[in-house]
Amino acid sequence: MSDTKENILHTALRLFARDGYEAVSVSAIAGELGMTKGALYKHYKNKRDIFDSIVERIYQMDYERAQEFEVPEEVFEKAPLPYHNTSVDKIDAFIKAQFRFWTEDEFGCHFRKMITLEQYRNPDMAELYQKCLAGGPVDYMEDLFREMIEQGVLSKSNPTQLALEFYAPYYLLLSIYDVSPDKEKATNLLAAHIERFMQKNTAKMSKEKEQSQ
Repeated sequence: MSDTKENILHTALRLFARDGYEAVSVSAIAGELGMTKGALYKHYKNKRDIFDSIVERIYQMDYERAQEFEVPEEVFEKAPLPYHNTSVDKIDAFIKAQFRFWTEDEFGCHFRKMITLEQYRNPDMAELYQKCLAGGPVDYMEDLFREMIEQGVLSKSNPTQLALEFYAPYYLLLSIYDVSPDKEKATNLLAAHIERFMQKNTAKMSKEKEQSQ
């Protein structure tokens, strides 16, 4: 992707996060970049094209992050096998990386703010918010926990309830992070939560195996 096209994408997302998607025009994006609308249209057909490229980028980044931390990249229905081989340590590292992405990465942070703003104004944005930051991640973790219970990694429990218990503090800490002057505190609280959660729910057989290695 050219530098100009990349600059358009980042500038548009920053404006969408600040003012809301509906409120930002192509003229505003072009003006922020010091270019004409005609010059911008050489790279993107319209505002929706810019938005679709932003969403595509977010999905690609999420896919690459899942690959990096060796957790399932697709939903369970599309690729169930990777869900059978996910360890506690991989989930721990992945969730911490997700939290850093949504709070520290400029692209991820702006995207999160944009869909949080727009979910109350636009049904498509509400669906996107659920997919990226609410129901989607909970469903993903529910599928992981269900398979880990069946594999004997986690103690027998209701995977739906486990997913809710796991993610509720995560979302709370995202909100705390945004307004807290001590950003590291929220990050440390998340790490402590994950550690306690896994200690509480890891199956006895799995713990004994780890200790013997």
